[in-house]
Amino acid sequence: MGVMKRFTVVLATASLLFGGAACGGDDDEAASGPVTLRYSWWGNADRAALVQKALDLFQTRNPNIKITPSFQEFEAYWQKMATDTAGGNAPDVLQMDFAYLREYADRGVLYDLKKQEGKNLNTGDLLEGLKGAGEIDGGLYAVPVAGNTWGYVYSPAAYAKAGVPEPKLGWTWNDYRTAMEKITKSTGSKMYGGGNYIGTYYNLEAQLRQEGKLLYTEDGKLGFDKPRLAKFFNEGKALADAKIVLPVEKGVQIKPKFALELDLIAGDLGWDNFMTRYAAATKTELKLGPLPSDNPAQLGQYLKPSMLMSVSAKSKHPEESAKLIDFFINDPEAGQILGANRGIPATNGQRSAVKLEGPFAAVAAYEESIKGQLEKAPPAPPKGAGTIEQAFIRISEELQYGKISVDQAVDQFFTEAAETLES
Repeated sequence: MGVMKRFTVVLATASLLFGGAACGGDDDEAASGPVTLRYSWWGNADRAALVQKALDLFQTRNPNIKITPSFQEFEAYWQKMATDTAGGNAPDVLQMDFAYLREYADRGVLYDLKKQEGKNLNTGDLLEGLKGAGEIDGGLYAVPVAGNTWGYVYSPAAYAKAGVPEPKLGWTWNDYRTAMEKITKSTGSKMYGGGNYIGTYYNLEAQLRQEGKLLYTEDGKLGFDKPRLAKFFNEGKALADAKIVLPVEKGVQIKPKFALELDLIAGDLGWDNFMTRYAAATKTELKLGPLPSDNPAQLGQYLKPSMLMSVSAKSKHPEESAKLIDFFINDPEAGQILGANRGIPATNGQRSAVKLEGPFAAVAAYEESIKGQLEKAPPAPPKGAGTIEQAFIRISEELQYGKISVDQAVDQFFTEAAETLES
């Protein structure tokens, strides 16, 4: 499998503290003279160079629209966005994360893009699983620019050396645990079969969806009860106690690196576009495999927007802002410039226009292979979802360290989640 030179995926969460913003500019006519749009996004210098090249093309085609761009790394971006929004100084167009979409929309910070659909914004070519991903209570407050889904990135060599069959559709969570155990034992714990999957609640979400349930309900409540979380935590505690998975202290020690990049584990569950980062960081051949599931007819997977674009409710130029979003999701040349830097493109047209190679091609092929199993995306997470996710990670680590019992971990999580959702 080929290896792309570089691809950066930054996943983090941040606390958002900002006041509501009054709507403005909803019915403005397009300005007759040149207008300037402020556009902000998160990313690194490599992404900035590609985005600027795309913006230059947009401005060439729209000489009456000038773009003032700005970018920061993920955490700094959200800190600045919280401050700018609270002060009524939000950019016209802003990059949005699915985890914070509802919070922004509920506070009146975002413009309803339904007012521009069919005029300056065409969302009809979005992949079926991404259509409506930015909708909340009948309004459209963000449009996906790229998508990904949960998957399993693994080393086929590690599986072969341990004499374990490679993952394929139909393998179960018990098959997964057994594979990790055999790999860990075959290497004398020099390489672990995997990380402890209870470290992220997206693995819990996968199991819940395979059972026909949700992580969060439509009305913003937890979609599972204490016994179900206890079952999940008990699975991970058993793996930790048996020393089958990467010890939590090693995982914490190597952050922000990932264990798969350092060849410390044979495979890892995560967003499929992580494949590109792993492949760029290791010489080990990697593959993408399906999720384990105890329900053969249901993988529980969906396309999640890896990032979206929104317009500020205070923008004086919603028409031009919508045109910029339309350009980024539909224009073939823009797709060719950006490639899969922000994830695999969200529209059919751009996916066809982009030449995907190496790990990017592997991600696209993986998504195509499970296309028939992809389900409707869940509702946008409730306000405070980022805080709840961080609490889940912290409590899971305390459990793996042996500082608290499963029952204590469950009680602590539900207490903190309730306080966050009620605040």
